[in-house]
Amino acid sequence: MNEINKKELSETDICDLFITPAIKEAGWDPVRQIRREVTLTPGPVIVRGNMSSRSKKKKKFADYVLYQEPGIPIAVVEAKDNNHTVSQGMQQALGYAEILEVPSAFSSNGDAFASHNKVPATGEDIETQFPLEQYPTPQTLLQRYKSYRGIEEKSEGLVFSLITQTAPEKNHAITRLKPLIGLLKLLPRAKSVY
Repeated sequence: MNEINKKELSETDICDLFITPAIKEAGWDPVRQIRREVTLTPGPVIVRGNMSSRSKKKKKFADYVLYQEPGIPIAVVEAKDNNHTVSQGMQQALGYAEILEVPSAFSSNGDAFASHNKVPATGEDIETQFPLEQYPTPQTLLQRYKSYRGIEEKSEGLVFSLITQTAPEKNHAITRLKPLIGLLKLLPRAKSVY
Protein backbone atom coordinates (compact mmCIF):
# COMPACT_ATOMS: atom_id res chain seq x y z
CA MET A 1 0.00 0.00 0.00
CA ASN A 2 1.52 3.35 -0.95
CA GLU A 3 1.97 6.26 1.44
CA ILE A 4 -0.93 8.32 0.05
CA ASN A 5 -3.46 5.49 0.52
CA LYS A 6 -2.24 4.76 4.05
CA LYS A 7 -2.82 8.39 5.04
CA GLU A 8 -6.45 8.01 4.01
CA LEU A 9 -7.09 5.02 6.27
CA SER A 10 -8.91 5.30 9.60
CA GLU A 11 -7.38 4.21 12.90
CA THR A 12 -9.49 1.05 12.75
CA ASP A 13 -8.17 0.29 9.26
CA ILE A 14 -4.59 0.80 10.48
CA CYS A 15 -5.28 -1.65 13.34
CA ASP A 16 -6.87 -4.25 11.07
CA LEU A 17 -4.35 -4.05 8.24
CA PHE A 18 -1.04 -3.37 10.00
CA ILE A 19 -0.96 -3.47 13.81
CA THR A 20 -2.99 -6.63 14.52
CA PRO A 21 -1.19 -8.68 11.83
CA ALA A 22 2.21 -7.56 13.22
CA ILE A 23 1.24 -8.59 16.75
CA LYS A 24 -0.11 -11.95 15.55
CA GLU A 25 3.04 -12.58 13.49
CA ALA A 26 5.10 -12.15 16.68
CA GLY A 27 3.30 -15.19 18.13
CA TRP A 28 0.43 -13.62 20.07
CA ASP A 29 -2.75 -15.72 20.18
CA PRO A 30 -5.60 -13.56 18.83
CA VAL A 31 -8.22 -15.36 20.93
CA ARG A 32 -6.49 -15.66 24.32
CA GLN A 33 -3.88 -12.90 24.36
CA ILE A 34 -5.06 -9.95 22.25
CA ARG A 35 -7.98 -7.75 23.31
CA ARG A 36 -9.02 -4.60 21.48
CA GLU A 37 -10.93 -1.58 22.78
CA VAL A 38 -10.53 -2.54 26.44
CA THR A 39 -12.35 -0.30 28.92
CA LEU A 40 -9.90 0.77 31.63
CA THR A 41 -11.99 3.31 33.53
CA PRO A 42 -15.78 3.58 33.40
CA GLY A 43 -15.91 7.38 33.25
CA PRO A 44 -17.06 9.89 35.87
CA VAL A 45 -20.53 9.84 37.39
CA ILE A 46 -22.65 12.80 36.33
CA VAL A 47 -25.37 13.80 38.79
CA ARG A 48 -28.38 15.86 37.70
CA GLY A 49 -30.95 16.26 40.43
CA ASN A 50 -32.04 12.78 41.51
CA MET A 51 -30.58 11.18 38.35
CA SER A 52 -27.05 9.97 37.80
CA SER A 53 -25.21 8.29 34.95
CA ARG A 54 -21.69 7.66 33.73
CA SER A 55 -20.20 9.88 31.06
CA LYS A 56 -19.42 7.60 28.13
CA LYS A 57 -17.27 10.32 26.56
CA LYS A 58 -14.80 10.28 29.44
CA LYS A 59 -14.24 6.51 29.51
CA LYS A 60 -10.67 5.41 28.94
CA PHE A 61 -10.20 2.67 26.35
CA ALA A 62 -6.92 1.01 25.45
CA ASP A 63 -6.77 0.15 21.77
CA TYR A 64 -5.00 -3.12 22.66
CA VAL A 65 -4.24 -4.92 25.89
CA LEU A 66 -1.99 -7.95 25.52
CA TYR A 67 -2.32 -10.74 28.06
CA GLN A 68 -0.06 -13.55 29.21
CA GLU A 69 -3.28 -15.42 29.77
CA PRO A 70 -6.82 -14.17 30.44
CA GLY A 71 -6.75 -11.91 33.49
CA ILE A 72 -3.01 -11.14 33.36
CA PRO A 73 -2.28 -8.06 31.22
CA ILE A 74 1.39 -7.57 30.36
CA ALA A 75 1.42 -4.79 27.71
CA VAL A 76 -0.66 -2.05 26.14
CA VAL A 77 -0.67 -0.71 22.56
CA GLU A 78 -2.11 2.63 21.49
CA ALA A 79 -2.99 2.99 17.81
CA LYS A 80 -3.18 6.17 15.76
CA ASP A 81 -4.08 6.76 12.14
CA ASN A 82 -1.23 7.36 9.71
CA ASN A 83 -1.61 11.14 9.87
CA HIS A 84 0.09 10.93 13.27
CA THR A 85 3.71 10.06 14.00
CA VAL A 86 4.62 6.58 15.23
CA SER A 87 5.09 7.80 18.80
CA GLN A 88 2.14 10.20 18.92
CA GLY A 89 0.09 7.78 21.05
CA MET A 90 2.87 7.05 23.56
CA GLN A 91 1.61 9.44 26.24
CA GLN A 92 -1.79 7.73 26.17
CA ALA A 93 -0.16 4.29 26.18
CA LEU A 94 1.94 5.23 29.22
CA GLY A 95 -1.18 6.40 31.05
CA TYR A 96 -2.90 3.11 30.29
CA ALA A 97 0.21 1.18 31.35
CA GLU A 98 0.05 3.00 34.69
CA ILE A 99 -3.61 2.04 35.15
CA LEU A 100 -2.86 -1.61 34.31
CA GLU A 101 0.48 -1.57 36.15
CA VAL A 102 2.36 -3.11 33.23
CA PRO A 103 5.93 -2.29 32.13
CA SER A 104 5.45 -2.29 28.36
CA ALA A 105 3.73 0.50 26.43
CA PHE A 106 3.64 0.74 22.64
CA SER A 107 2.34 3.20 20.09
CA SER A 108 1.90 2.73 16.35
CA ASN A 109 0.53 4.50 13.29
CA GLY A 110 0.91 1.42 11.08
CA ASP A 111 4.42 2.31 9.88
CA ALA A 112 6.37 1.04 12.90
CA PHE A 113 6.12 0.71 16.70
CA ALA A 114 7.41 3.06 19.37
CA SER A 115 8.16 1.29 22.65
CA HIS A 116 8.59 2.34 26.27
CA ASN A 117 10.15 -0.28 28.56
CA LYS A 118 9.96 0.46 32.30
CA VAL A 119 12.53 -2.25 33.12
CA PRO A 120 15.28 -2.11 30.49
CA ALA A 121 18.08 -4.66 30.77
CA THR A 122 21.65 -3.39 30.93
CA GLY A 123 22.44 -1.71 27.62
CA GLU A 124 18.78 -1.53 26.53
CA ASP A 125 17.11 1.79 25.80
CA ILE A 126 13.98 2.77 27.69
CA GLU A 127 12.40 4.14 24.52
CA THR A 128 12.93 2.67 21.06
CA GLN A 129 11.31 2.50 17.66
CA PHE A 130 11.28 -0.59 15.46
CA PRO A 131 9.60 -1.98 12.31
CA LEU A 132 6.22 -3.72 12.50
CA GLU A 133 7.77 -7.12 11.82
CA GLN A 134 9.96 -6.85 14.94
CA TYR A 135 7.14 -6.69 17.52
CA PRO A 136 8.21 -8.56 20.69
CA THR A 137 7.07 -12.12 21.34
CA PRO A 138 4.81 -13.04 24.26
CA GLN A 139 7.82 -14.64 26.00
CA THR A 140 9.88 -11.43 25.71
CA LEU A 141 7.14 -9.28 27.22
CA LEU A 142 6.40 -11.90 29.88
CA GLN A 143 10.05 -11.78 31.01
CA ARG A 144 9.83 -7.99 31.18
CA TYR A 145 6.58 -8.23 33.18
CA LYS A 146 8.07 -10.75 35.63
CA SER A 147 11.09 -8.52 36.14
CA TYR A 148 8.84 -5.49 36.74
CA ARG A 149 6.70 -7.42 39.22
CA GLY A 150 9.55 -9.25 40.96
CA ILE A 151 8.13 -12.65 40.04
CA GLU A 152 10.73 -15.39 40.28
CA GLU A 153 10.74 -18.34 37.88
CA LYS A 154 10.09 -20.87 40.67
CA SER A 155 6.93 -19.10 41.87
CA GLU A 156 5.56 -18.01 38.47
CA GLY A 157 2.99 -20.82 38.18
CA LEU A 158 1.66 -20.28 41.67
CA VAL A 159 1.48 -16.49 41.28
CA PHE A 160 -0.39 -16.65 37.97
CA SER A 161 -2.68 -19.38 39.28
CA LEU A 162 -3.59 -17.32 42.34
CA ILE A 163 -4.17 -14.21 40.25
CA THR A 164 -6.52 -15.86 37.79
CA GLN A 165 -8.44 -17.64 40.56
CA THR A 166 -8.93 -14.56 42.75
CA ALA A 167 -9.95 -11.89 40.25
CA PRO A 168 -12.04 -11.87 37.06
CA GLU A 169 -10.49 -10.67 33.79
CA LYS A 170 -12.40 -7.40 33.88
CA ASN A 171 -10.45 -6.33 36.97
CA HIS A 172 -7.19 -7.42 35.34
CA ALA A 173 -6.19 -9.05 38.64
CA ILE A 174 -3.73 -6.21 39.20
CA THR A 175 -4.91 -5.06 42.60
CA ARG A 176 -4.30 -8.49 44.09
CA LEU A 177 -0.87 -9.09 42.59
CA LYS A 178 1.39 -7.10 44.93
CA PRO A 179 0.27 -8.78 48.18
CA LEU A 180 0.54 -12.24 46.59
CA ILE A 181 4.09 -11.66 45.43
CA GLY A 182 5.01 -10.37 48.90
CA LEU A 183 3.50 -13.49 50.48
CA LEU A 184 5.31 -15.79 48.07
CA LYS A 185 8.63 -14.14 48.85
CA LEU A 186 8.13 -15.07 52.51
CA LEU A 187 7.33 -18.74 51.84
CA PRO A 188 10.90 -19.92 51.07
CA ARG A 189 12.16 -18.21 54.24
CA ALA A 190 9.46 -19.88 56.32
CA LYS A 191 10.38 -23.31 54.93
CA SER A 192 14.06 -22.85 55.77
CA VAL A 193 13.22 -22.13 59.44
CA TYR A 194 11.74 -25.59 59.97
